[in-house]
Amino acid sequence: MTNYDAVVGTDRGAVRAVAVLTGAGISTDSGIPDFRGPQGIWTRNPAAEKLSTYQNYVSDPELRRRSWQNRLAHPAWTARPNAAHLALAGLAAGGAEIWVITQNIDGLHQKAGSPPDRVLELHGTMHRVVCVSCGDATAMADALARVRAGEDDPACAACGGILKSATVMFGQPLDRDVLGRAMDAAEACDLFLAVGSTLTVEPAASLCGLAVDHGARLVIVNRDPTPYDVLADATIREPIGEAIPALVAALLARSPVPASQSWHDGDRPPAGPHQSHGQ
Repeated sequence: MTNYDAVVGTDRGAVRAVAVLTGAGISTDSGIPDFRGPQGIWTRNPAAEKLSTYQNYVSDPELRRRSWQNRLAHPAWTARPNAAHLALAGLAAGGAEIWVITQNIDGLHQKAGSPPDRVLELHGTMHRVVCVSCGDATAMADALARVRAGEDDPACAACGGILKSATVMFGQPLDRDVLGRAMDAAEACDLFLAVGSTLTVEPAASLCGLAVDHGARLVIVNRDPTPYDVLADATIREPIGEAIPALVAALLARSPVPASQSWHDGDRPPAGPHQSHGQ
């Protein structure tokens, strides 16, 4: 049984700022399957990964039609935040300085109550659609309504171009501003939690090493070993829905520093070499 008080305790001083990297494993308790786990979507059906490859998507109308049907049936539309999502939201509500850096596109951190301006969605969001030609962005709900009405591959209403979810597919770069803010948060934190991620997808996984290089304590919560376990101060294999609430309770018991005394520049971490507050 993990001693969570010992896990969050540190001889490096008080924990003033926390950054949390979350992967698909945090949402499995909400009924959303992961990708690379034993029962993951791509583990069971490797061909499904093609649906997430940008070049395949824009060049293959049949694949787009399948993608729109998959979006209609996605479990995230009815999913509810689980104990881990709610605990992280509670950490922010309790006065702790926290940034949630997520690889997930489901919006469950925001639905749980984490401040939207403190959630950095590295891989975008499934709740919006964007035109690959003109960049026009609209609500996913509107596009899905068109699919239900009979359009099997709805086009951009502004220019007729191809619509896709506002997520980062394989073959697309991450948003530079979002990644820069995530890197700054990793550098500024005292405690970096990696939760429910295989830590094999870059550059997200390298945030662990970046945090450690800048003096943070690294705690990894994941069912299986990860490449970054060797850098971790602690690795926790207990279920995420049990481990995160326990970690948060231990952190809150240590009386976190009020927000006004820690990071503060509006709603962003301190500017580092990766982004400018003037952008």
